[in-house]
Amino acid sequence: MAPRSANYAALEDGGVQVMSKEDTETLHLCKKMMERGDWPPLLVVFDTKEGFTVQADIFIWDLTIITEYVGDVDYLRNCENDDGDSIMTLLSASNPSQSIVVCPDQRSNIARFINGINNYTPEGKKKQNLKCVRYDVGGECRVLLIANRDIRKGERLYYDYNGLENEYPTQHFV
Repeated sequence: MAPRSANYAALEDGGVQVMSKEDTETLHLCKKMMERGDWPPLLVVFDTKEGFTVQADIFIWDLTIITEYVGDVDYLRNCENDDGDSIMTLLSASNPSQSIVVCPDQRSNIARFINGINNYTPEGKKKQNLKCVRYDVGGECRVLLIANRDIRKGERLYYDYNGLENEYPTQHFV
Protein backbone atom coordinates (compact mmCIF):
# COMPACT_ATOMS: atom_id res chain seq x y z
CA MET A 1 0.00 0.00 0.00
CA ALA A 2 1.05 3.58 -0.55
CA PRO A 3 1.98 5.62 2.52
CA ARG A 4 -0.38 8.45 3.45
CA SER A 5 2.34 10.91 2.44
CA ALA A 6 1.94 9.73 -1.19
CA ASN A 7 -1.46 11.40 -1.26
CA TYR A 8 -0.13 14.89 -1.84
CA ALA A 9 -2.64 16.89 -3.88
CA ALA A 10 0.04 19.19 -5.30
CA LEU A 11 1.30 16.23 -7.37
CA GLU A 12 -1.95 16.11 -9.38
CA ASP A 13 -1.29 16.67 -13.08
CA GLY A 14 -3.06 19.95 -13.88
CA GLY A 15 -4.08 20.52 -10.27
CA VAL A 16 -7.18 19.50 -8.36
CA GLN A 17 -10.04 21.64 -7.10
CA VAL A 18 -9.50 22.88 -3.54
CA MET A 19 -12.51 22.26 -1.33
CA SER A 20 -13.86 25.42 0.28
CA LYS A 21 -13.70 25.90 4.04
CA GLU A 22 -17.49 25.58 4.33
CA ASP A 23 -17.60 22.37 2.27
CA THR A 24 -14.68 20.94 4.26
CA GLU A 25 -16.62 21.61 7.47
CA THR A 26 -19.64 19.84 5.95
CA LEU A 27 -17.48 16.84 4.99
CA HIS A 28 -16.07 16.63 8.54
CA LEU A 29 -19.61 16.86 9.95
CA CYS A 30 -20.69 13.97 7.70
CA LYS A 31 -17.77 11.87 8.95
CA LYS A 32 -18.60 12.64 12.59
CA MET A 33 -22.23 11.70 12.01
CA MET A 34 -21.19 8.32 10.54
CA GLU A 35 -18.86 7.69 13.48
CA ARG A 36 -21.95 8.16 15.71
CA GLY A 37 -23.87 5.67 13.59
CA ASP A 38 -25.90 8.23 11.63
CA TRP A 39 -25.62 6.94 8.07
CA PRO A 40 -26.76 8.56 4.81
CA PRO A 41 -30.37 7.73 3.84
CA LEU A 42 -29.41 5.07 1.31
CA LEU A 43 -30.40 1.43 0.78
CA VAL A 44 -28.41 -1.35 -0.87
CA VAL A 45 -30.86 -3.36 -2.96
CA PHE A 46 -30.21 -6.45 -5.11
CA ASP A 47 -31.48 -6.38 -8.69
CA THR A 48 -31.35 -9.50 -10.89
CA LYS A 49 -30.08 -7.49 -13.90
CA GLU A 50 -27.75 -4.96 -12.24
CA GLY A 51 -26.63 -6.83 -9.13
CA PHE A 52 -26.27 -4.76 -5.98
CA THR A 53 -27.57 -1.23 -6.41
CA VAL A 54 -28.01 1.76 -4.13
CA GLN A 55 -31.20 3.78 -3.91
CA ALA A 56 -32.28 6.89 -2.07
CA ASP A 57 -34.35 6.21 1.05
CA ILE A 58 -35.51 9.85 1.17
CA PHE A 59 -35.49 12.83 -1.19
CA ILE A 60 -31.90 14.06 -1.75
CA TRP A 61 -31.19 17.64 -2.80
CA ASP A 62 -28.93 18.61 -5.69
CA LEU A 63 -25.26 19.10 -4.62
CA THR A 64 -25.62 16.89 -1.51
CA ILE A 65 -22.46 14.97 -0.58
CA ILE A 66 -23.52 11.33 -0.85
CA THR A 67 -20.32 9.60 0.25
CA GLU A 68 -16.56 9.55 -0.04
CA TYR A 69 -15.07 6.76 -2.14
CA VAL A 70 -12.88 4.87 0.33
CA GLY A 71 -10.68 1.79 0.54
CA ASP A 72 -7.03 0.85 0.62
CA VAL A 73 -4.77 3.30 -1.21
CA ASP A 74 -2.00 1.96 -3.41
CA TYR A 75 0.19 3.03 -6.29
CA LEU A 76 -1.46 2.53 -9.67
CA ARG A 77 1.53 0.50 -10.88
CA ASN A 78 0.78 -2.11 -8.16
CA CYS A 79 -2.85 -2.47 -9.24
CA GLU A 80 -2.71 -2.32 -13.04
CA ASN A 81 -3.13 -6.10 -13.38
CA ASP A 82 -5.56 -6.60 -10.50
CA ASP A 83 -8.89 -8.22 -11.27
CA GLY A 84 -10.71 -5.66 -9.09
CA ASP A 85 -13.44 -3.83 -10.95
CA SER A 86 -13.89 -0.99 -8.48
CA ILE A 87 -10.50 0.75 -8.52
CA MET A 88 -10.85 4.55 -8.43
CA THR A 89 -8.20 7.11 -9.38
CA LEU A 90 -7.26 9.17 -6.34
CA LEU A 91 -4.28 11.11 -7.68
CA SER A 92 -3.19 11.27 -11.31
CA ALA A 93 0.35 12.58 -11.04
CA SER A 94 2.51 14.08 -13.80
CA ASN A 95 4.98 11.34 -12.94
CA PRO A 96 2.95 8.10 -13.41
CA SER A 97 5.00 6.33 -10.72
CA GLN A 98 3.39 8.71 -8.18
CA SER A 99 -0.22 8.08 -9.26
CA ILE A 100 -2.36 6.43 -6.59
CA VAL A 101 -5.74 4.69 -6.58
CA VAL A 102 -8.40 3.60 -4.10
CA CYS A 103 -8.85 -0.19 -4.00
CA PRO A 104 -12.11 -1.08 -2.16
CA ASP A 105 -11.57 -4.87 -2.24
CA GLN A 106 -10.80 -5.33 1.48
CA ARG A 107 -12.20 -2.13 3.03
CA SER A 108 -14.92 0.04 1.53
CA ASN A 109 -18.27 1.68 2.07
CA ILE A 110 -21.55 2.04 0.21
CA ALA A 111 -19.80 3.81 -2.69
CA ARG A 112 -18.67 0.42 -3.97
CA PHE A 113 -22.28 -0.56 -4.63
CA ILE A 114 -23.28 2.53 -6.60
CA ASN A 115 -23.62 1.58 -10.25
CA GLY A 116 -22.15 3.22 -13.30
CA ILE A 117 -23.93 4.42 -16.40
CA ASN A 118 -23.60 3.06 -19.92
CA ASN A 119 -21.54 5.75 -21.64
CA TYR A 120 -22.56 4.47 -25.07
CA THR A 121 -26.30 5.13 -24.91
CA PRO A 122 -28.39 8.29 -24.46
CA GLU A 123 -30.46 6.40 -21.85
CA GLY A 124 -27.30 5.81 -19.80
CA LYS A 125 -26.50 9.51 -19.59
CA LYS A 126 -30.08 10.28 -18.54
CA LYS A 127 -29.79 7.92 -15.54
CA GLN A 128 -26.75 9.73 -14.12
CA ASN A 129 -27.70 11.53 -10.89
CA LEU A 130 -24.29 11.68 -9.18
CA LYS A 131 -20.97 13.15 -10.19
CA CYS A 132 -17.60 11.92 -9.05
CA VAL A 133 -15.39 14.81 -7.97
CA ARG A 134 -11.81 14.82 -6.71
CA TYR A 135 -10.96 17.55 -4.23
CA ASP A 136 -7.91 18.81 -2.40
CA VAL A 137 -8.95 18.59 1.25
CA GLY A 138 -6.20 19.78 3.56
CA GLY A 139 -3.51 18.98 0.98
CA GLU A 140 -4.77 15.43 0.28
CA CYS A 141 -6.87 14.22 -2.64
CA ARG A 142 -10.33 12.90 -1.81
CA VAL A 143 -12.96 11.40 -4.11
CA LEU A 144 -16.55 12.36 -3.37
CA LEU A 145 -19.81 11.32 -4.98
CA ILE A 146 -22.16 14.30 -5.08
CA ALA A 147 -25.76 14.60 -6.27
CA ASN A 148 -25.80 16.46 -9.59
CA ARG A 149 -29.58 16.94 -9.47
CA ASP A 150 -32.46 16.35 -7.06
CA ILE A 151 -32.98 12.62 -6.43
CA ARG A 152 -36.41 11.19 -5.61
CA LYS A 153 -36.99 8.65 -2.83
CA GLY A 154 -36.61 5.16 -4.31
CA GLU A 155 -34.48 6.34 -7.24
CA ARG A 156 -31.31 4.36 -7.90
CA LEU A 157 -27.97 6.15 -7.79
CA TYR A 158 -25.68 6.19 -10.84
CA TYR A 159 -22.49 7.98 -11.83
CA ASP A 160 -20.10 7.95 -14.77
CA TYR A 161 -17.33 5.48 -13.92
CA ASN A 162 -15.12 7.02 -16.57
CA GLY A 163 -15.14 10.67 -15.61
CA LEU A 164 -12.32 12.18 -17.65
CA GLU A 165 -10.30 9.01 -18.29
CA ASN A 166 -12.57 6.84 -20.48
CA GLU A 167 -10.70 3.70 -19.39
CA TYR A 168 -13.63 1.62 -18.08
CA PRO A 169 -15.69 -0.39 -20.60
CA THR A 170 -19.35 0.40 -19.87
CA GLN A 171 -21.08 -0.73 -23.07
CA HIS A 172 -22.42 -3.85 -21.29
CA PHE A 173 -24.06 -1.83 -18.47
CA VAL A 174 -27.85 -1.83 -18.36
